[in-house]
Amino acid sequence: MIRAGAAALALASLILVAAGGAAAAPPAAPLAVVATSRDLQALVEAVGGGRVVVDSLASPQQDPHAIEIKPAQLALLRSAALLVRVGLDHEPWLRRALATLGPAAPDGTRDLDLSRTVALLQTETPRLRAEAAPHAHGFGNPHYWLDPENARPMTAAIAAALGRLAPTARDEFDARRRHFLERLDAGLLRWRAALTPYHGARVVTLHDTWTYFAARFGLTIAATVEPAPGVPPSPAALGALVTRMRTAGVRVLIAEPFADPALVHAVAARSGARAVTLVPSVGGEPDAGDYLALFDLNVARLAAALEAAR
Repeated sequence: MIRAGAAALALASLILVAAGGAAAAPPAAPLAVVATSRDLQALVEAVGGGRVVVDSLASPQQDPHAIEIKPAQLALLRSAALLVRVGLDHEPWLRRALATLGPAAPDGTRDLDLSRTVALLQTETPRLRAEAAPHAHGFGNPHYWLDPENARPMTAAIAAALGRLAPTARDEFDARRRHFLERLDAGLLRWRAALTPYHGARVVTLHDTWTYFAARFGLTIAATVEPAPGVPPSPAALGALVTRMRTAGVRVLIAEPFADPALVHAVAARSGARAVTLVPSVGGEPDAGDYLALFDLNVARLAAALEAAR
């Protein structure tokens, strides 16, 4: 009886282990990931789910090219399993931060530059001296996440990087990415339907942020208020721009939330164009809480502005 009872107990233990195998080995701690923007944070979270904890170094409410890294953020960089960056010259502050860390900075295997995964636009832009324009787009336009189709190669690279760090979770990362792409495809149908009536419409942008967005949705950027990224126009250049806008019949001016309101008002008032504020980053406004919501918000705002300007 004792032997039979022991056997039954052993069998019950085996059944419990088989039924709850996860309990036999505690789950791995989430991967600590640092992203240089909320947009990249949102994409990493979409792929990584509960397997990752992601911090963004840049706030969506500020100019992403002029960030002051604080000691707490340096600590995040030092301990990160993975750094995900926009690349090009979008983060001129990141090089200084990594230099401060020295050998503790993420190495090449833990530093994911997503600009290497997409087809870049404006790569022919002449390189400006750093002292002339700290954000010169000297290697190509870095705002590539604003083409939603680029989320495909970006999330593929993210899934691969996370899979290298957590091989047992690769299938989960791939499944989460497939689910995200299904939602992205549904979004693309909505966004194209909303903007197709305005295909070919000419707009002026304040900063050279919307090149990829315009190319994806068939809009034409007639001019940019800044003569070079980060450089305000001279009074003469502003006057010439207003004249060109009136002559060409450009009726919509696109600005970012952190744009100089006086400059936006001056261009809109003198040209007769309707100013619309589009949000370039996830979290820039409450209704842009994730990557897909960012496009829902911007497409709705731009379609309304283009319709009103007809």
